[in-house]
Amino acid sequence: MKDLPNFTRRGFLGAAGGGLVVGFAMSGPAYSQSEEAETVDQDAEFPGSLSDYRTLDSWIRVSPRGDITVFTGKAELGQGIGTALIMVAAEELGVDPAEIAIETADTGATVNEGFTAASHSMEESGMAIRYAAANVRLLLLDEAARQLGADIDELTVKGREVHGPGGSVEFGTLAASLDLSVPAQPDVPLRALEDRSVYGGDFQRVDIPKIVTGTEHYVQDLRPEGMVHARVVRPPSAGARLESVDTAAVEAMPGVIGTHRDGNFLAVVAEQEFQAILAMRALERAAAWEERETLPEQSRIHDWLRENVEETGTVAEQGSAAVPQGERTLRRTFNRPYMMHGSIGPSAAVAMMEGDRLSVASHTQGVYPDRQAIAEMLGMSEEQVRVAHVPGAGCYGHNGADDAAADAALIARAFPGRPIRLSWMREQEHGWEPYGSAMTMDVEGAVDAGGRITHWNYDLWSCAHTTRPGGAAHLLPATLLADPVEFDLPDLLIVPPGLGDRNSVPLYSIPNKRILYHFVKQMPIRTSALRALGAYGNVFALESFMDDLAILADADPVEFRLRHLEDPRAVAVVERAAEEFGWSSDPLPPNMGRGFAFGRYKNMAAYLAMALDLEVEPETGRVKVGRVVAAIDSGAAVSLDGIRNQTEGGIIQSLSWTLFEEVIFDRTRVTSIDWSSYPMLRFESVPDEIAVHVIDRPDQPFLGTGEAAQGPTGAAIGNAIRNAVGFRMTDLPLTRERVMAAVDAGRSG
Repeated sequence: MKDLPNFTRRGFLGAAGGGLVVGFAMSGPAYSQSEEAETVDQDAEFPGSLSDYRTLDSWIRVSPRGDITVFTGKAELGQGIGTALIMVAAEELGVDPAEIAIETADTGATVNEGFTAASHSMEESGMAIRYAAANVRLLLLDEAARQLGADIDELTVKGREVHGPGGSVEFGTLAASLDLSVPAQPDVPLRALEDRSVYGGDFQRVDIPKIVTGTEHYVQDLRPEGMVHARVVRPPSAGARLESVDTAAVEAMPGVIGTHRDGNFLAVVAEQEFQAILAMRALERAAAWEERETLPEQSRIHDWLRENVEETGTVAEQGSAAVPQGERTLRRTFNRPYMMHGSIGPSAAVAMMEGDRLSVASHTQGVYPDRQAIAEMLGMSEEQVRVAHVPGAGCYGHNGADDAAADAALIARAFPGRPIRLSWMREQEHGWEPYGSAMTMDVEGAVDAGGRITHWNYDLWSCAHTTRPGGAAHLLPATLLADPVEFDLPDLLIVPPGLGDRNSVPLYSIPNKRILYHFVKQMPIRTSALRALGAYGNVFALESFMDDLAILADADPVEFRLRHLEDPRAVAVVERAAEEFGWSSDPLPPNMGRGFAFGRYKNMAAYLAMALDLEVEPETGRVKVGRVVAAIDSGAAVSLDGIRNQTEGGIIQSLSWTLFEEVIFDRTRVTSIDWSSYPMLRFESVPDEIAVHVIDRPDQPFLGTGEAAQGPTGAAIGNAIRNAVGFRMTDLPLTRERVMAAVDAGRSG
């Protein structure tokens, strides 16, 4: 689709290093053109996404000039994945990371790796690139050996050259004699541990210079030639119907190009951005809507979840579910509210319709699913639509990016020939993004006389935790059209990584346990993937309850966890965090508390343990976290700085969730539509110190890192408050008002 317009920061042609990079014809001896050489055993196992896309030039390309480009279907969301993937390729190719460029998710340039979600990028794309790079290195060395008349064992790679006893030859010269459009071989040698020089190194993130200098980087920054600005008028509440709108006065306003209405979808296009905003406000005043109450009482939302269960699924079951009653038995109920992404930059997209082709630049986390959804909404073939990822200013999860892309696509079709820049307003971002679902968790457990857990029952109530697009039914504007696509309510799905039930199964050794997911299919408020999905609420409940059981068993919280852990890597992070923190059960000054928590994200990704201390101001209920110490095991540590950054960011985000964040609504609409009605962490509440200790496992596979800290952080805070005031808080967020109530309860108890 090379005829699509070139209006993103990198262009829709997927150019890198100054020109379009491709695989080149002519074969070298490593992969001859024979049918036998190009045929790979279909039963052979390939790591990560290489199992789906085995052709080398899907992942690595080398131009005749020697430019090296890595291709990934994953998106850069601020997690630093672009840098880490470059480092993976550099390690296996034997070159400096600075010698490599990267192209990220684009339906016209990269393979389909689905969504950039669930901390899968290193496991899927990282492993594919690692093995593809090892294949390419072998090809280059094979060809260099032929050209230099040497054995491979005599060759070394320096820069982008291969050196041997007969001289040297550049990568570009070698690439010109190779065909990288060949399948990867499964058994290529990988870089030996003792030869690695890139992993764990201090390599500057490739996206930081643009971010700190204000260079065009985010989709919000795009300003292609001929661009015009669009704004949408959202209904005042979910379920509202547009009865009438007089657009004549708006269309006569300065700079206005026109308005567009399709059922309840209403938009305006203008030459300048502020003209579009003024016209949008005028269009809001001109529109008459019919509204109705569709939401439950917020004060009863957790009762509402219990009352509207569609299906109950068993997540895990072992032994007996009959918990013995007595003084060594405990039961708690924990609640999590609806929470929002609260992206610092409102969702945006740029789209252009030329003839029968549509191009969209979006900060979506899934360019291929978004393309499928947009094409379905517009009645176009997927081949007519191209979606390229451009980073957005803030998001981990399914925020408004896909909806904004659909908005822009609808408007671009109505106003073809010019790039349409569509941006949401702050109240639209807060009021219409998909939220993280409210959750209710009942936990019941028992310990024996020896202080070991004998029984554990866990019941979870929640709506869906992912309604990402893959069809038009999950695009907000598609549900507003005159011929609407009915919103598709997902069914209960219990899979090993978990969704709402993510991390609901404790990793601790417990002989009798039962975990049930009571699924609420109805969705009074649209919910979808918020960073960590159900893991944040589940780990908060699980690790809070572990502390309470430790108290019941008269045991130190860290020692109590260790006596129930069998996985040596879990034991290692717990011991490391406790050691680096200087953990002790010695009494603290009044109103001071220390807390500990552990989790392995999805029970299959990174291990993380955390200790922290905090102070509770009894007069105000303010919680000030002092020192946070975490230990994390992400398998082979490619970018130590990246792992630390992701963990630190997760701690800060979770701290904000835990102490401040809650979506507020009445019977008609969401009312927390700005930063004052949806407060979040301010600088004054940032911990005094955060130390992240990475346990490197160089001989182990990559493990997802980005969502490991969310659950343990919330639980560690809750445990520290319990330690400080003597009362367990069970309802998130742990606001000042609730902390004050806990202080009073602790005094009276």
